[in-house]
Amino acid sequence: MPGSLNKNKFYLSYLILYSLFLDGCSWQSAATGTAATIGIMATQERGFGDTVTDNTMWLALNKKLLSYSNFIFLHVDSIVYEGRVLLTGYVKNPHHRLLAVKLAWQTQGVQEVINEIIITKKSDLLDYAHDAWIIGQLKSKILIDQKIRAINYAIEAAGGIVYFLGIAQDHDELQQIINHARDIPYVKKVVSYVRIKEL
Repeated sequence: MPGSLNKNKFYLSYLILYSLFLDGCSWQSAATGTAATIGIMATQERGFGDTVTDNTMWLALNKKLLSYSNFIFLHVDSIVYEGRVLLTGYVKNPHHRLLAVKLAWQTQGVQEVINEIIITKKSDLLDYAHDAWIIGQLKSKILIDQKIRAINYAIEAAGGIVYFLGIAQDHDELQQIINHARDIPYVKKVVSYVRIKEL
Protein backbone atom coordinates (compact mmCIF):
# COMPACT_ATOMS: atom_id res chain seq x y z
CA MET A 1 0.00 0.00 0.00
CA PRO A 2 1.29 3.52 -0.76
CA GLY A 3 0.67 4.65 2.79
CA SER A 4 2.83 1.88 4.17
CA LEU A 5 5.61 2.81 1.75
CA ASN A 6 5.50 6.43 2.90
CA LYS A 7 5.58 5.40 6.55
CA ASN A 8 8.56 3.13 5.96
CA LYS A 9 10.36 5.96 4.17
CA PHE A 10 9.64 8.30 7.06
CA TYR A 11 10.91 6.01 9.78
CA LEU A 12 13.92 4.85 7.76
CA SER A 13 15.06 8.44 7.33
CA TYR A 14 14.47 9.06 11.03
CA LEU A 15 16.69 6.12 11.94
CA ILE A 16 19.42 7.28 9.57
CA LEU A 17 19.46 10.75 11.08
CA TYR A 18 19.26 9.37 14.59
CA SER A 19 22.31 7.22 13.94
CA LEU A 20 24.30 10.36 13.15
CA PHE A 21 23.78 11.69 16.66
CA LEU A 22 24.10 8.55 18.77
CA ASP A 23 25.79 9.09 22.11
CA GLY A 24 29.09 7.44 23.00
CA CYS A 25 27.68 4.43 24.84
CA SER A 26 25.94 3.06 21.74
CA TRP A 27 28.27 4.37 19.04
CA GLN A 28 29.96 1.04 18.28
CA SER A 29 26.72 -0.73 17.42
CA ALA A 30 25.97 1.66 14.55
CA ALA A 31 29.45 2.77 13.50
CA THR A 32 29.48 1.04 10.13
CA GLY A 33 26.07 2.27 9.03
CA THR A 34 26.71 5.77 10.30
CA ALA A 35 30.07 6.00 8.56
CA ALA A 36 28.53 4.91 5.28
CA THR A 37 25.72 7.44 5.63
CA ILE A 38 28.16 10.25 6.43
CA GLY A 39 30.31 9.28 3.46
CA ILE A 40 27.37 9.45 1.06
CA MET A 41 26.14 12.75 2.47
CA ALA A 42 29.59 14.34 2.37
CA THR A 43 30.11 13.59 -1.33
CA GLN A 44 26.95 15.37 -2.48
CA GLU A 45 27.33 18.76 -4.13
CA ARG A 46 25.12 20.39 -1.50
CA GLY A 47 27.58 19.25 1.19
CA PHE A 48 27.22 17.39 4.46
CA GLY A 49 25.81 20.30 6.45
CA ASP A 50 23.10 21.16 3.95
CA THR A 51 22.18 17.49 3.60
CA VAL A 52 21.67 17.16 7.34
CA THR A 53 19.66 20.39 7.38
CA ASP A 54 17.45 19.17 4.53
CA ASN A 55 16.86 15.83 6.23
CA THR A 56 15.97 17.60 9.46
CA MET A 57 13.45 19.80 7.63
CA TRP A 58 12.01 16.74 5.87
CA LEU A 59 11.49 14.98 9.18
CA ALA A 60 9.92 18.08 10.73
CA LEU A 61 7.55 18.47 7.79
CA ASN A 62 6.43 14.85 7.89
CA LYS A 63 5.90 15.13 11.62
CA LYS A 64 3.59 18.09 10.98
CA LEU A 65 1.70 16.21 8.27
CA LEU A 66 1.28 13.16 10.48
CA SER A 67 0.17 15.21 13.49
CA TYR A 68 -2.40 17.15 11.51
CA SER A 69 -3.86 14.51 9.19
CA ASN A 70 -3.19 10.82 8.64
CA PHE A 71 -4.70 11.09 5.17
CA ILE A 72 -2.37 13.88 4.06
CA PHE A 73 0.64 12.17 5.60
CA LEU A 74 -0.14 8.97 3.70
CA HIS A 75 -0.92 10.61 0.35
CA VAL A 76 1.54 13.49 0.07
CA ASP A 77 5.20 12.83 -0.69
CA SER A 78 7.92 15.39 -0.15
CA ILE A 79 11.51 16.04 -1.10
CA VAL A 80 13.68 18.70 0.53
CA TYR A 81 16.79 19.84 -1.31
CA GLU A 82 18.73 22.99 -0.40
CA GLY A 83 15.73 24.28 1.53
CA ARG A 84 13.40 23.78 -1.42
CA VAL A 85 10.41 21.53 -0.77
CA LEU A 86 8.77 19.57 -3.58
CA LEU A 87 5.31 18.25 -2.73
CA THR A 88 3.74 15.52 -4.86
CA GLY A 89 1.06 12.89 -4.46
CA TYR A 90 -2.70 12.52 -4.73
CA VAL A 91 -5.37 14.19 -2.60
CA LYS A 92 -9.15 14.39 -2.93
CA ASN A 93 -9.76 18.12 -2.64
CA PRO A 94 -8.03 21.53 -2.83
CA HIS A 95 -8.18 21.93 0.96
CA HIS A 96 -5.83 18.99 1.47
CA ARG A 97 -3.38 20.41 -1.05
CA LEU A 98 -3.44 23.89 0.46
CA LEU A 99 -2.99 22.47 3.93
CA ALA A 100 0.08 20.50 2.86
CA VAL A 101 1.58 23.64 1.33
CA LYS A 102 0.80 25.65 4.47
CA LEU A 103 2.47 23.07 6.72
CA ALA A 104 5.51 23.01 4.44
CA TRP A 105 5.91 26.78 4.71
CA GLN A 106 5.56 26.54 8.48
CA THR A 107 8.55 24.20 8.64
CA GLN A 108 11.62 26.03 9.92
CA GLY A 109 14.28 26.64 7.28
CA VAL A 110 12.09 26.15 4.21
CA GLN A 111 12.95 28.67 1.48
CA GLU A 112 10.64 27.54 -1.32
CA VAL A 113 7.62 25.24 -1.69
CA ILE A 114 6.92 23.65 -5.07
CA ASN A 115 3.35 22.40 -5.16
CA GLU A 116 2.83 19.52 -7.61
CA ILE A 117 0.12 17.71 -5.63
CA ILE A 118 -2.60 16.25 -7.87
CA ILE A 119 -6.26 16.64 -6.92
CA THR A 120 -8.20 13.56 -7.99
CA LYS A 121 -10.77 11.09 -6.71
CA LYS A 122 -9.76 8.45 -9.22
CA SER A 123 -6.26 7.47 -8.11
CA ASP A 124 -5.80 3.78 -7.37
CA LEU A 125 -3.09 1.28 -6.59
CA LEU A 126 -2.20 0.99 -10.27
CA ASP A 127 -1.28 4.69 -10.36
CA TYR A 128 0.96 4.28 -7.33
CA ALA A 129 2.47 1.13 -8.79
CA HIS A 130 3.29 2.86 -12.07
CA ASP A 131 4.86 5.81 -10.25
CA ALA A 132 6.96 3.54 -8.03
CA TRP A 133 8.04 1.48 -11.03
CA ILE A 134 9.05 4.61 -12.94
CA ILE A 135 11.17 5.83 -10.02
CA GLY A 136 12.86 2.45 -9.68
CA GLN A 137 13.62 2.21 -13.39
CA LEU A 138 14.99 5.74 -13.54
CA LYS A 139 17.20 5.35 -10.49
CA SER A 140 18.65 2.16 -11.97
CA LYS A 141 19.39 3.91 -15.26
CA ILE A 142 21.18 6.90 -13.77
CA LEU A 143 23.13 4.82 -11.26
CA ILE A 144 24.86 2.88 -14.03
CA ASP A 145 25.34 5.91 -16.28
CA GLN A 146 28.89 7.12 -15.71
CA LYS A 147 28.02 10.50 -17.22
CA ILE A 148 25.64 11.24 -14.33
CA ARG A 149 26.47 11.86 -10.68
CA ALA A 150 23.28 10.23 -9.45
CA ILE A 151 23.93 11.12 -5.82
CA ASN A 152 23.11 14.76 -6.58
CA TYR A 153 19.53 14.13 -7.69
CA ALA A 154 16.26 13.52 -5.88
CA ILE A 155 13.49 11.93 -7.94
CA GLU A 156 9.73 11.72 -7.50
CA ALA A 157 6.88 10.67 -9.77
CA ALA A 158 3.12 11.22 -9.63
CA GLY A 159 0.54 10.53 -12.30
CA GLY A 160 3.26 9.54 -14.74
CA ILE A 161 5.00 12.90 -14.34
CA VAL A 162 8.65 12.71 -13.25
CA TYR A 163 10.09 15.46 -11.07
CA PHE A 164 13.76 16.20 -10.41
CA LEU A 165 15.44 18.24 -7.71
CA GLY A 166 19.17 18.53 -7.29
CA ILE A 167 22.37 19.92 -8.75
CA ALA A 168 23.59 19.08 -12.25
CA GLN A 169 27.27 19.33 -13.16
CA ASP A 170 26.28 20.98 -16.45
CA HIS A 171 23.46 21.20 -18.99
CA ASP A 172 24.62 18.03 -20.74
CA GLU A 173 24.29 15.97 -17.57
CA LEU A 174 20.82 17.37 -16.92
CA GLN A 175 19.72 16.58 -20.47
CA GLN A 176 21.08 13.05 -20.09
CA ILE A 177 18.94 12.34 -17.04
CA ILE A 178 15.89 13.90 -18.71
CA ASN A 179 16.43 11.65 -21.73
CA HIS A 180 16.57 8.59 -19.46
CA ALA A 181 13.26 9.59 -17.91
CA ARG A 182 11.56 10.13 -21.26
CA ASP A 183 12.59 6.65 -22.42
CA ILE A 184 10.72 4.93 -19.58
CA PRO A 185 7.23 3.52 -20.27
CA TYR A 186 4.28 5.28 -18.57
CA VAL A 187 6.20 8.58 -18.31
CA LYS A 188 3.95 11.37 -19.60
CA LYS A 189 6.07 14.39 -18.77
CA VAL A 190 9.39 15.35 -17.18
CA VAL A 191 9.67 18.42 -14.94
CA SER A 192 13.06 19.65 -13.75
CA TYR A 193 13.68 21.84 -10.73
CA VAL A 194 17.40 21.10 -10.94
CA ARG A 195 19.94 23.90 -10.81
CA ILE A 196 23.22 23.87 -12.70
CA LYS A 197 26.37 23.78 -10.58
CA GLU A 198 28.11 27.12 -10.29
CA LEU A 199 31.63 27.23 -11.71
